[in-house]
Amino acid sequence: MATKHLILNDRIFRITLFSASLVIIIAGTLMAEAFVTMMLLSFFISIIAAHPVAWLDKKKVPHVLSVTIVLLSLLIVIGGLSGVIGSSVSSFTSHLGKYESRLSTILTSINSEIEHLGIHLSGKEISKQLSPAKILDFTAVALGQLGNVMSNATIIFFIILFALLEMNSISLKWKLFGATATGKTRNNLTKIEKSVRNFLVRKTLTSLTEGILIFGVLTIVGVEYAVLWGMLAFLFNFIPYIGSLIVAVPTLLFAWIQLGFIPAFWAGIGYLGVHLLIGYMVEPRVLGSGILSTLVVFLSLIIWGYMLGIVGMFLSVPLTMTIKIILDLNPNTKPFGVLLGTKKDAEELIEDIS
Repeated sequence: MATKHLILNDRIFRITLFSASLVIIIAGTLMAEAFVTMMLLSFFISIIAAHPVAWLDKKKVPHVLSVTIVLLSLLIVIGGLSGVIGSSVSSFTSHLGKYESRLSTILTSINSEIEHLGIHLSGKEISKQLSPAKILDFTAVALGQLGNVMSNATIIFFIILFALLEMNSISLKWKLFGATATGKTRNNLTKIEKSVRNFLVRKTLTSLTEGILIFGVLTIVGVEYAVLWGMLAFLFNFIPYIGSLIVAVPTLLFAWIQLGFIPAFWAGIGYLGVHLLIGYMVEPRVLGSGILSTLVVFLSLIIWGYMLGIVGMFLSVPLTMTIKIILDLNPNTKPFGVLLGTKKDAEELIEDIS
């Protein structure tokens, strides 16, 4: 009886200690949000960039040259994205009057049809709520938050630069650590690094594919600023569940204002088709079966978004995935890892216990 009582007290103490540590970590993260987001963004971009650097190294390209090529390519891509988004938003803003006029005509026609049914709505209020200036509001706020983080671009760039330059040194230190660490510890750390790297690289490729296809669909339909909408689709596809919705709603509303209902309908069908193709056919094959439950992914999106803003939403899956893998490594915390995982994880744990 005394032994059972001690075991129960020990478990309660461990749970209490874990919960208290979690609260302290969350509070500290909230206080140092700007610093944490900058470091996390640098870390995950470094992981993605390390993949092509390693490939170039294998092709006998000098390491410094490999880093230079990858970083220059990265700067060109980011500069191109920023330039296209900036010029498109500027052009969109300068043509607001034209789109507002079209919207007013559409709403007048719709209001007239509704009044024939005996329903009276305020055309002015509808026009106010659906004004073109509001179409990009949520997306613009999200981009603005991401831009605030990128205001530390110089620091982020140098962190990535030195991390990539020291890839070989880090690899050597890793082997030295592996020589002194147990095989289990070495395998566990390798598993964390490999899982996060594979997810980020493959998610980047699938998101890029979705962005290109959506650009193609919108171009065929004739939607203006197709490059802008395609780039936004690429970026926001990193945000699970709601990322595509954040971009799809303003895209299709704009298509409706610019071209009318029928072209917007076909644009929506194409947009939905691309998203279903990538999200439900390509990604499961490329990313493999998920290690997080659907509910946990959604909750992690909310929690990390609250703690770290838009960057937390972008990185919610790899961050939570890392936490789950760490929890799985320790038998005492494995049940918490199972709570974050899928039904398969629970079944495997039950089999181990029985």
